[in-house]
Amino acid sequence: MLLYVQTFVLAYFIVLNLSFAFSLYIAAKELGTILRSNEDINLKSLLERDFYKPISLLVPAYNEEATIVASLNSLLNLHYPEYEVIVVNDGSKDTTVEVVKENYDLYPAVIYTRKLIDTKPIRGIYRSRKYPNLLFIDKANGGKADALNAALLHSQYPIFCAMDADSLLDSQALLRSARQFTEDDTLIATGGTIRSLNNAETSYGQILSLKAPEKWIERFQVVEYIRAFLAGRTTLSNLGMLLIISGAFGLFKRSVVLEVGGYRTDTVGEDMELVVRLHRHMREKKRPYRISYTMDPICWTQVPDDWKVLRKQRNRWHRGLLETLWNHRNMMLNPRYGRIGMVAMPYFWLFEALSPLIEVGGYVLLLGLIVSGQIDMVFAALFMVLAVLSGILISMSAFGIEAFMRNRYPTSKDRFLLLLASVLENFGYRQLLAWERLMASFQVFKKKGQWGEMKRQAIKT
Repeated sequence: MLLYVQTFVLAYFIVLNLSFAFSLYIAAKELGTILRSNEDINLKSLLERDFYKPISLLVPAYNEEATIVASLNSLLNLHYPEYEVIVVNDGSKDTTVEVVKENYDLYPAVIYTRKLIDTKPIRGIYRSRKYPNLLFIDKANGGKADALNAALLHSQYPIFCAMDADSLLDSQALLRSARQFTEDDTLIATGGTIRSLNNAETSYGQILSLKAPEKWIERFQVVEYIRAFLAGRTTLSNLGMLLIISGAFGLFKRSVVLEVGGYRTDTVGEDMELVVRLHRHMREKKRPYRISYTMDPICWTQVPDDWKVLRKQRNRWHRGLLETLWNHRNMMLNPRYGRIGMVAMPYFWLFEALSPLIEVGGYVLLLGLIVSGQIDMVFAALFMVLAVLSGILISMSAFGIEAFMRNRYPTSKDRFLLLLASVLENFGYRQLLAWERLMASFQVFKKKGQWGEMKRQAIKT
């Protein structure tokens, strides 16, 4: 029995690292394609031809007084010919409403919509005298998904972009994402890259220069985000198996999302759940469709700067993952859903949902074997060294890909600190997060739908 367990752990490790290596290969090829194409000319021609689709930006806000102005400044200064910004205050307990009213000169408005989705009561609707394309909705607290549904009902354009109120969009992010809907009629959703803005220099909602964060906990997350988006999601998208588009920045075809009933409000993973439900709906209807990720459109977001907030975030993310996979468990290994059911769902179960159990279990098993003398110490040491070195190599390779992006860390000092973070994260940081995700696995039904509050840092405007 022990031999079987050891063999499984070893095989799991090999397959996981091979998949990472394959992801880096795909990401490098994708980046090469982007670098060979003249993006600026393409974007310019998109505007000159008047060939675009107008977009609604949906921004749910809960206790966002510290970040809402910088975020809205970012959105209201985007390079896009026609769009609207719909901010939904989801029953904030701070001064979010007052801050928005003061900065954007709001006045009451009356808008009639079809009640296609139930939401919590709306207390007021306002428009801005400064920015005619800004709509502000004040409603009772119902959670992020409920706020997004309220914004979706009041949106008027065929494409909508869902994002977080503590995030900033690169000025060309909408152009780089939305043009895909003009090039491919089967596209129903697409996402971009999420990156950390901690310690970045900003002005009027735009990134002026990147700087490595001050705290190691933030630097570790910079490396994580680069690895997860530039390598992981690029590969899943290329294989047609993308199951998640980040809630911080995703574009969707409004009509299709309304078809499936909007965002589900009884889960903390509303972003992933919607994407999986879209896959399911389109395959059951046997309609051609595509869901994609593109590495170049960038959304900048705050990452937690203390352990308490980070643990809550990762706990919530893992519970959302498990809730989504469980709610759509009948897609698992079901040929009706093609590669989504036969490959993507098993992959996410094995290498995402169950990974903290296998990782922590592997540590416990290894320690037990060492204490009981049932393992060769030289083999154990070599295995641990190879495991750590492979993790470091994957992180450094992903960071190397980042060096060719339009927005990158410019100084040698910053790059050295982040490369060092890709080494140090393997000694304690990843293990602690694996433990938190393991705890989340046992709390998924007890804490069903519970978000918890997140602390925000002020963004300079």
